[in-house]
Amino acid sequence: MGVGLIAIFTTVVVAHFIALVSPGPDFLLVVKSAVRNRKSIAVGVALGIASANGIHIGLCILGVGAILSASLVAMTVFKLIGGAFLIYVAWQALRSRKSDYAFIAQGREEAAVAAQSTFLKEFFTGFISGISNPKNILFYLSLFSVVLTSDIGIGLKLGLGLWMTLLVFLWNAFIIYILSQEKVKSVFARFAFYVDKLAGTVLGLIGVKLLASALGADKRVGA
Repeated sequence: MGVGLIAIFTTVVVAHFIALVSPGPDFLLVVKSAVRNRKSIAVGVALGIASANGIHIGLCILGVGAILSASLVAMTVFKLIGGAFLIYVAWQALRSRKSDYAFIAQGREEAAVAAQSTFLKEFFTGFISGISNPKNILFYLSLFSVVLTSDIGIGLKLGLGLWMTLLVFLWNAFIIYILSQEKVKSVFARFAFYVDKLAGTVLGLIGVKLLASALGADKRVGA
């Protein structure tokens, strides 16, 4: 691999990792799932988020991402779905009572029953959050348009795409692993109610912002 290709690979990896560790809706969903579920269930949300990111990355590599980002209708739909979904998740968190979090201090098996979630539910939650977030496709499109020119072969593009998808999964799975440790979880058990309320509030605000942005775009089109 030449010096130029190494520089491109390094730029993409570093930029992607910085964006990955920045807290956002996906991070909050991972924390919520890790605190409330066993690792084998919570990892579903990590896989869902990674799958959604993989689709966004694939669309950008194929050039479809540029079409979607340039389409006001498509971006508005993304924002409406994402905003409504995040507000729903926020409502679920904010309506819960303090007693609903007592299961966290219990054993893993008892906690799994009390949480009443499944791998597929968590996967769906992560996938919808990731696929409906317009910032994801805009980020990948911006990153690829800057460093991946027409001179770059499809092999390298696919390699970077697979790496970034894998990294999204591994990072979120790592967060789940850390938060699933009994010592960490016992600490979280004391603050889970407040953490969930805070996460729900932030997710709700992000959802409202997305809906407001989408409705504002509709008004501009109508004008």
